[in-house]
Amino acid sequence: MIETLLSFAIASLALALSPGPDNIYVLTQSLVNGTKSGIATTAGLISGCIVHTTLLAFGVSAIITTSEEIFYGIKILGACYLLYLAYSVFKSDSEITFTNNAPKKTYWQLFKTGVIMNLLNPKVMIFFLAFFPGFLWDKDGNTVYQFYVLGITFMIVSFFVFSLIALLAGRISNLLMKWKRINTVLKWLQIVVFVGIAVFILLP
Repeated sequence: MIETLLSFAIASLALALSPGPDNIYVLTQSLVNGTKSGIATTAGLISGCIVHTTLLAFGVSAIITTSEEIFYGIKILGACYLLYLAYSVFKSDSEITFTNNAPKKTYWQLFKTGVIMNLLNPKVMIFFLAFFPGFLWDKDGNTVYQFYVLGITFMIVSFFVFSLIALLAGRISNLLMKWKRINTVLKWLQIVVFVGIAVFILLP
């Protein structure tokens, strides 16, 4: 069991460090709003994994992924939500500012956005379904318990990596304040990230 969990943790670490929509989104939020906002976003993204782990543990993921209509509906819903977020950023002020007086999303709003983004991304469900079963250490034992252990391990590793990204990005933001037009660039970076993740979800 210990050897299997260690292998799983190493694999999870490699996946969390690999460039992808989630850690890019955390990086963007941290650059724009600071380290704490990035960590709040991370907490939301990671919390959504509880639902995916539960669905996997009790077999619901397998049922959903076998229905093309349900799966396609989830993809469309997730992409529409992300495009709505991109549109909201586009309609906001023309520049993003780092000053303390600038309006920012609350940590709770960032947390909720992270949760919704995670839950409406069916590729997370597919990933769990493809990745976790290979690390069951006793296929004749209690698989529900084992899936939850794997899910919690994955969440801890991912939270650590994403929080580190938020911390580093938050520190870099202080340097970026000195750059001209960086606010406008970061605003459009947020839009590109939202649209990019929406496209990623819709890709086959």
